[in-house]
Amino acid sequence: MLVHGRPETISAVFAFALAAGLAWLLVPFAEKIAWRIGAIDEPNERSLHATPTPKLGGLAILIAVEIAGLLFLPETEQTHAILIGAAVIAGVGVIDDVFTIGAGPKLLGQIIGSSIPIFNGVRLGAFTLPFVGAVDPSSVHLLTIPLLDQNVDLGHLLTIIGFVAVINVINLIDGVDGLAAGVCVISAGTLCIIALSLDRNTAGALAALTAGGALGFLRHGFPPASSFMGDTGSNLLGYLLAAITIQGALKTNAVVALLFPLIVLAVPILDTGFVIAKRIKYRQPIYRADRWHFHHRMSDIGFSQRRTLAYMYGWALVMAGLALALRFIPYSDDHGNFDLAWTIVIIACLVAALAASVYLVVTLEILKLRRFRFAQMGARTPVPPTPEEIDAGVARELETGQFATVDPQTGEFKATDPETGEFEAV
Repeated sequence: MLVHGRPETISAVFAFALAAGLAWLLVPFAEKIAWRIGAIDEPNERSLHATPTPKLGGLAILIAVEIAGLLFLPETEQTHAILIGAAVIAGVGVIDDVFTIGAGPKLLGQIIGSSIPIFNGVRLGAFTLPFVGAVDPSSVHLLTIPLLDQNVDLGHLLTIIGFVAVINVINLIDGVDGLAAGVCVISAGTLCIIALSLDRNTAGALAALTAGGALGFLRHGFPPASSFMGDTGSNLLGYLLAAITIQGALKTNAVVALLFPLIVLAVPILDTGFVIAKRIKYRQPIYRADRWHFHHRMSDIGFSQRRTLAYMYGWALVMAGLALALRFIPYSDDHGNFDLAWTIVIIACLVAALAASVYLVVTLEILKLRRFRFAQMGARTPVPPTPEEIDAGVARELETGQFATVDPQTGEFKATDPETGEFEAV
């Protein structure tokens, strides 16, 4: 194995192990720093934790990633830019975890951090689209920045948008102990396998150490968590997943490769898309926090944090399995000729992924909430409600995001206000 040469598959294994071990060992030190400087997540109406928890666990992931990266990634301009950008992104997260900055400064910091690797070659290149052919975004010049003597083209812009989007979809699912870290372990591990199979060994090693860093943190972040990774960690992991995607799957002209990141990251993408659609519908700022995420809804219908993680991890694993099936199952010879047996297998994988998504997004919310309301209201009211009354109430809750709960002390029904997130009697 050549540590500073072209990273081979074995390098990815060692990078994963080193990053996991370092993150696991360093989280307790990050907790001490968080307690000392006041980077503590206090429980509020949106929280699913009950006690104040330090939220600088992402620092442990950063140090693990930087050390593993210096040892197992090739010494190139792009590698250095990725690691420098990671430090900047994590730094923005630290500032937010300590001082709580606004959406504008956070977005600016994300753009600056992402631009470091992007303007050093980690960017979207030419690719092929069905019925369109070859597309080269770099051929569309947008502007020149004289101060930096830098030309900006459409490829730069699209890559910046992609980086910022992935950073924020990971940040937005970080609402349950261990959810974002676990999903990132699954996603980065899957992208590692895909990248290595495409001979994108640098991206494979980067994905491996990202998965390792997230897994090492998860030892402390799994419920009941002793530490949160905070924006420091969620922003960092989102940034690294974006870099892996650009350097791995999107550095090939294979049409199906364009689908890999979308499938692997389907869980956070769908969650974020659902929440943003709700915020737009109710004319709320898309950056405003609320309780419309899937994990909040699962909590509202009575799921424990561990049960929520089991469902969300399972969903992510199904989508990862679909991406791996598309990569490795020989259903086509790339010339339009399909093997019937393997095509049936691929269709079965697609159906399984679709069924899992429908179950979690639709069936789980409606039927589980319906049964929960029957048991809840039947025990608290002298005359049990009719199925029609329950269905009407469930439909209203799912539409508005205003979920009723029962006060264990008084038995009084309360609901979360979709605009304020506060509880009020109903």
